[in-house]
Amino acid sequence: MKAKSFAGMRCSVAGALEMIGDRWTLLLLRDLGMGLSRFDEFQSSTGIANTTLATRLRNLERNGIIARTRYLERPPRDAYHLTDKGRDFWKVLAALREWGDRWDASGFGAPPIEVVDKDTDRKLRLALVDPQTGKAVGGDRIRYRPGPGADDSVRALLQRATVGGAS
Repeated sequence: MKAKSFAGMRCSVAGALEMIGDRWTLLLLRDLGMGLSRFDEFQSSTGIANTTLATRLRNLERNGIIARTRYLERPPRDAYHLTDKGRDFWKVLAALREWGDRWDASGFGAPPIEVVDKDTDRKLRLALVDPQTGKAVGGDRIRYRPGPGADDSVRALLQRATVGGAS
């Protein structure tokens, strides 16, 4: 059964989900971000079926998240690389990884991967940062407000919302 489309919803989260598609795609973006670039590498890393993998790669390319380049003519073989749009997705994956680490989503009792500063080797964490002060802002200080693309339904949603101090 095909999932309901989010196309046309006035919501950046829905639009991003429409572009990404599903959990296989998140794993492909994880692998691309770690430097994998070939069909067989993705297959080996994820265990994804050929047809599913090919479909997900086409979707990512169609949405401008990856670019494909031919590295072998006979037999034809392509490599896949993140575009600027795709590279910018690292923040989403970092947030998912941090949440998964905190709540032991892997079920193995400890984080399987640590993200560290390549110069200091200190662990890093994702943060929302005030662009004027450069300081991290905690979740208890977050508030949502209508943006320039908001319509009446978005404004109504924000008026009803109470999570995260929305107003």
